[in-house]
Amino acid sequence: MNLQLTGHHLEITPALRDYVKSKLTRISNHFDHVIDVKVTMSVEKLAQKVEATLHVPGNDLHAACEDGNMYSAIDMLTDKLDRQVVKHKEKNGDHHKTNGAVKHQNVE
Repeated sequence: MNLQLTGHHLEITPALRDYVKSKLTRISNHFDHVIDVKVTMSVEKLAQKVEATLHVPGNDLHAACEDGNMYSAIDMLTDKLDRQVVKHKEKNGDHHKTNGAVKHQNVE
């Protein structure tokens, strides 16, 4: 998983970088096929904003959060992305039941 962090009016400290990496490991635990993650952190007056785009095969997932504290905004962002990844994974799963239809069952 490639991680790209950018900051607008904010310097990305090693502590923030490590925190984002540790939170995004939860997403990679649910779904191994995450290709690219782009995270943008910005500060506008009292609002701390975090936006992220996940590039997965067949789709791009986007989430944004805003809070007074950067760390809680990152927590909310990872919760949103986690829900989206689980939903994407369930959607793309194989819906065909093997030997489930009547025509595929053995007749004795």
